[in-house]
Amino acid sequence: MSTKISALSGLRSTYSAPSTKYLSALRPHSWFPPARRRLLFQTSRRSAPPTAMRSFLTSTKRKFADVDDAFDPRQQDRESDNVDVCIVGGGPAGLSAAIRLKQLANEAGNEEFRVLVLEKAGELGDHIVSGNVIEPSAVNELLPNWHDAENPSRFENATPATHDKMRFLTKNSSIPIPAPPQMNNHGNFIISLNQFSKWLGERAEEIGVEIYPGFAASEVLYKPDDGSVLGVATNDQGVGRDGKPKPNFERGMEFHARVTLFAEGCHGSLSKQVIKKFDLRRDSQPQTYALGLKEVWEVKPEKFRKGEVVHSMGYPLSSNTYGGGWMYHFGDNLVSLGLVVGLDYPNPWLSPYGEFQKLKHHPLYRSVIEGGKCISYGARVLNEGGFQSIPKCAFPGGALIGDTAGFLNVPKIKGTHTAMRSGMLAAKAAWDALNENKDAESTVFLYDYEDALRGSTIWKELKEVRNMRPSFHSPLGLYGGIMYSGLEAYLFRGKTPWTLKHKGKDHEATQLADKQPKIEYPKNDGEISFDILTSVSRTGTNHEEDQPVHLQVEDWDRHGREMWPRYKGVENRFCPAGVYEYVEDESKEYGRRFQINAQNCIHCKTCDIKAPAQDINWQTPLGGEGPNLLVTNAMLYKTINGPKIIEPLLPGIGTHVITRLDWAFG
Repeated sequence: MSTKISALSGLRSTYSAPSTKYLSALRPHSWFPPARRRLLFQTSRRSAPPTAMRSFLTSTKRKFADVDDAFDPRQQDRESDNVDVCIVGGGPAGLSAAIRLKQLANEAGNEEFRVLVLEKAGELGDHIVSGNVIEPSAVNELLPNWHDAENPSRFENATPATHDKMRFLTKNSSIPIPAPPQMNNHGNFIISLNQFSKWLGERAEEIGVEIYPGFAASEVLYKPDDGSVLGVATNDQGVGRDGKPKPNFERGMEFHARVTLFAEGCHGSLSKQVIKKFDLRRDSQPQTYALGLKEVWEVKPEKFRKGEVVHSMGYPLSSNTYGGGWMYHFGDNLVSLGLVVGLDYPNPWLSPYGEFQKLKHHPLYRSVIEGGKCISYGARVLNEGGFQSIPKCAFPGGALIGDTAGFLNVPKIKGTHTAMRSGMLAAKAAWDALNENKDAESTVFLYDYEDALRGSTIWKELKEVRNMRPSFHSPLGLYGGIMYSGLEAYLFRGKTPWTLKHKGKDHEATQLADKQPKIEYPKNDGEISFDILTSVSRTGTNHEEDQPVHLQVEDWDRHGREMWPRYKGVENRFCPAGVYEYVEDESKEYGRRFQINAQNCIHCKTCDIKAPAQDINWQTPLGGEGPNLLVTNAMLYKTINGPKIIEPLLPGIGTHVITRLDWAFG
């Protein structure tokens, strides 16, 4: 089929990014057009000997060698590169912005206009988790022939949505209920957002966008004179777990740009810093979040209903916990199913992972997946604040786009089209601003972006549904929210003179453990439901152990002393990857020692949001590390005899040699 790709040390090393000294080889060729620069970069990457390949890591708050040591890495200068626009994040929003910018530049005859995308995952899409049913309005505008059968570079893996079902679940029953008009999927497509992002990346590179996967931006750079954003820096490499430099230590690289667009997705590590520095939430309500957990199954052909879209509410969640399930039939006998749990739930005994395993045993879901095979697993937080929680999106030197700003339409359960459109609007505003202000040393502010957002369909559709999600905070809980949302959907249509408020920040909703009923979860059967480590093995997660822990807790012992008596291990339950543990230890005051298993982290970022004391800070680990969600986003694999080749059954994806088969199958 396709060419086999040899791995240096397992699949992840295939995606290792190069040393800055290899990147610096581009300097003499900087006059080449972007496509040539990209080719030179790839050539140097392939030719680099294994001993010179960087092992990426990051820690914004760094602990280095003592000043008495002979070598202080902080005395080294970082290499830098200057571009016109730097985009942090290679998801739909970032890639749409990049494509639109290069379209505008190429139309104007300015092919040397540099647009650079930095992506922390080893390959585009590796860290993306989504259902995903896409509304094609934005991609139709950006790339009109994206699904045209006559287009040789069309996106091929899109399944048209054929019909919808909405169900309210009790423990053993499934009750049909009318779906709000926002959930009508006529004309939409079920896709792998992972593969869609890869396809967008290919289209971007075709027109000259420079894309560098495996480069984790870990620091925002500011101009010393006016404090505006200058660009970003990637993480230092070769720092050990103890914070001291290793023999392969290397400073990160700086990317300076007149405009920096942050497209990190929900709750980005750099976006948090920018929002705080420029007080971008001064006029908005706090963001509220949910955790989405997802699996992809290969089901028996007789149970497969191609194009069917199913959503559910109710069981297994209690009436004071917002959330719901989904099940999408797509591709060839593939089913994406999952559960979304609002992180403003009060009971610290609740485990979103445990609730998801219970959901799969409900007859509605079990009847489809029983006898099938679970292929993959993933989890990621998503924004649910909607219209009320949109921050100021422009700031001196850049802007927030996509899920970073919070453009998810919760009742519609879609955000890809709004993310892409926001990227396109920011691209147009950046292009106009840079052409109006030719002074390379001056600061650019994207005033037009804020105005364009307010005049766009993003603003209109989010405003119409602004009261639905917060209506579930009423004393009637789930049932009150359903009734009010029905009125909004069919009668009010967002035209009410009031705007409901969110209850507060999600971590503030967590109650003390002794004030809430304890929840006992049934034992997993290994066929429909699975233990958490089996699921983590299906994410392809990999982190180098000898690096600073990217889940930053200032004092582990103090955290354990303060949190265990009050919440009895809430971290272990809200984390869908088994990262946090309270290990029995008689030497500790309460007989428990707080422990972080950072290698398990699947980058969902729940801990940064739900930790009651807000003392866990998620930072980017090594560039290229973390989950490898190729499988999670709809890829079905089969084992071929011989050197453990994993061959995708979906067309046009390629083959890989995997030396650690447990990454794909557990």
